[in-house]
Amino acid sequence: MFADGLRSNAVLTMIAAMCLLGCGRPPEPGHVQDEAMVAGRTAESFPPADEDYFHDVDGGIALTPDEVKGRDMWLVWTGGNDRFWEKMTVASVGNFDLLKTISSNSNLKFSRDNRWIYLGLVNEPCFDKATGPDPNRYGLWLDKRRPDCATDPFDNEKKYPGVQIGARGKNLPVGSYYGAPTGVVGLRLFPNPDFDEAAEQKWDPVKYYNDPSYYQSKDLIRPYRVGMSCAFCHVGPNPTKPPADPEKPKWENLSSNVGAQYFWVDRIWTWPASPENYIYQLLHTSRPGTLDTSLVSSDYINNPRSMNAVYALSSRLEIAKRWGKEALAGGGLNNKQFNDYVAEGPLTQFFEKPSTVWTPHVLKDGSDSVGALGALNRVYLNIGVFSEEWLLHFNPLVGGKPITPIEISSAEKNSSYWRATEAQTPDMALFFFKSTAPHHLKDAPGGGTYLTSDKSTLERGKVVFAERCARCHSSKLPTPAPGLDPQGCAGPGYLACWNRYWSWTKTDDFKQKMRQIVLADDFLDNNYLSADFRVPVTLLQTNACSPLATNAIGGNIWDNFSTQSYKDLPSVGTVTVYNPFTGEPRAYQMPAGGRGYTRPASLISAWSTAPFLQNNSVGKFNPSPSVDARMKSFQDSIEQMLWPERRDKDPVLGNKIPGVIDRTTAQSYLWVAAGYLPDFLHNLQGPLERFFPSVFGDGGVKIGPIPKGTPVDLLANLELISEAPEPATRAEHQLEVAGLVLDIKGALEKLPKGATDEQARQAFAPLVGKLLALSKCPDFVVNRGHYFGSDQFTEEPGLSDTDKRALIEYIKNF
Repeated sequence: MFADGLRSNAVLTMIAAMCLLGCGRPPEPGHVQDEAMVAGRTAESFPPADEDYFHDVDGGIALTPDEVKGRDMWLVWTGGNDRFWEKMTVASVGNFDLLKTISSNSNLKFSRDNRWIYLGLVNEPCFDKATGPDPNRYGLWLDKRRPDCATDPFDNEKKYPGVQIGARGKNLPVGSYYGAPTGVVGLRLFPNPDFDEAAEQKWDPVKYYNDPSYYQSKDLIRPYRVGMSCAFCHVGPNPTKPPADPEKPKWENLSSNVGAQYFWVDRIWTWPASPENYIYQLLHTSRPGTLDTSLVSSDYINNPRSMNAVYALSSRLEIAKRWGKEALAGGGLNNKQFNDYVAEGPLTQFFEKPSTVWTPHVLKDGSDSVGALGALNRVYLNIGVFSEEWLLHFNPLVGGKPITPIEISSAEKNSSYWRATEAQTPDMALFFFKSTAPHHLKDAPGGGTYLTSDKSTLERGKVVFAERCARCHSSKLPTPAPGLDPQGCAGPGYLACWNRYWSWTKTDDFKQKMRQIVLADDFLDNNYLSADFRVPVTLLQTNACSPLATNAIGGNIWDNFSTQSYKDLPSVGTVTVYNPFTGEPRAYQMPAGGRGYTRPASLISAWSTAPFLQNNSVGKFNPSPSVDARMKSFQDSIEQMLWPERRDKDPVLGNKIPGVIDRTTAQSYLWVAAGYLPDFLHNLQGPLERFFPSVFGDGGVKIGPIPKGTPVDLLANLELISEAPEPATRAEHQLEVAGLVLDIKGALEKLPKGATDEQARQAFAPLVGKLLALSKCPDFVVNRGHYFGSDQFTEEPGLSDTDKRALIEYIKNF
């Protein structure tokens, strides 16, 4: 089984690279233009939309014209990334297909009728389900706009003329640069410039939905590309105005900023959602509302994280001004700052020339540290803006190629879409200042029935929060804070600073001062409910894969979006990891250079954001966005946080390990259809099936079986290419990988044809040690850690059950 996983990585790497790049040599990074620039478009030719079409969203708040532009950008601007998502269909060998995701064909497992409950996607108001093929859209089963609704103002080719390239303006309309609405919030439809007259003649919509031999092909050209805005991962039901039917929301039921808490990435990224597909098993480790943001630019770590809710930006920037001082260097100096757009006022205080920035930390590992605008702009690259350049720096999805940084300077020079994005994110920031107020339970329908009116209980909850929680979960803290004041601490000395601060928070001095702050009537006003600093994972004891992420370390893909202060962070020391087969513990040395830390989550509207931890692994997920369902999930999740003995246990190892390991739920294979094989392999299919029947067969590549119960991350976290700076270390690593391949070859040869799961387990059991040694993250327990307040946290006595209950009652008011 482990051989299959390793071989699958190698096979996928080869296939994806060749399918994506073709037989020609790709251009050199820094020397390719985006489609807009190739077509002669400038950034100025993409003015921001100004229609207040979404005025009912976010509680109907009143916005200025610039704030309206910011919301429009957040909800409908895709920046030409429809090109990227079309490329991902091929790179994923057909597992991912957004054109199918937005369809309602009867052969699919999903449609507009169950899009919410099955996919966790938000149906756009003013649309009806397709009841048949649309002759005006090449026979596709796409949502139909209701005739009683006004037209979408962004689908206006005259006001927002699209990029005329390829077939656009010939046999296809040019369309709008905002695309057309699809019926799914956050997804926009664009004419495919590759769909020329020859492609049109080959197009068969019936086969597209029904015939795998037709649609499982790297050569298939679809009539449309689908672009993605930030809304896709961030819009969700408003917790205080939930829809009566989540499949039929109105705009007034939606919030721009709560995050896609119900998003099923396994069913979206593998539209057939077959448990027999190992790719589905890999993505199935992403619980609803989570996504590995390094999935495309793979860092060889399976790392699902919850979709960030965007709350209290003003308060977040206040704590950044207190503790967020960091030093930019290299390409990071090219990030835009508020000072580039405003000459005076409070927004100018977050940057000082030439290289000092006061920054919040958006990503959970605290790595995107170059300023608020830089963090916003980076997101657009990560969802496909200027994919012409981005995809040259790595092999998408599968890796197998050294990663190099995407340079902001190259985007400035060669991408009109990037420059237009940079020009518009200041308006988006203004929108966030206005729209990110908390959602309070008291304002939700029936919310008051879940709140206690017992003053003594609330008073005790406040005291408990002050003494045990506020040190990480409040932006209002005593001044001065030893170790962090003045202006915080970053860089190589950070761990010493942190240890001073943490020690102080356990003293009577801190607790007395913090109680005064929490007991004040205005404590929750303008409080981000997070200190937004970096906490060592050695203290948190949570799964180490998130803080082990390497995308932002020096020389990696997001090098330009992290500060030198981040890159100079010291090692946090060692964490305990567990053998996924025996449960045996061992110490693992965490590397330096930025990794090893987690920023505390904000507790704003915690009642509506369960399950908990960075990967949504603690607590029961409820697919309904109703207040009652949210409260049931909150209660179950918060109790598991405070009584960790109630958390899920691993079905194989039980109490030998502190939690659960994500394991394959069925016997699975890695499949690559013949249509996605490079042409030279396709032409050799017959001989390959004869000589290599364990890999080539059924008209393509089928690798397996991978037995039910296999730890998913044993394969997913295998580091195929070392990122060590020393050439000798990298060479040694590659020799170890090569040796493992030879050992696997020998084990495979001993297996009988049609080997059972148990036979495969026994054959490869001797290789487990080598696989663990080559793992980039050998921490398999996903729901461990954050034991504060419980008996499992050894630095302080556990809270009494009464204190825990009082704390829960107080948190409901956040």
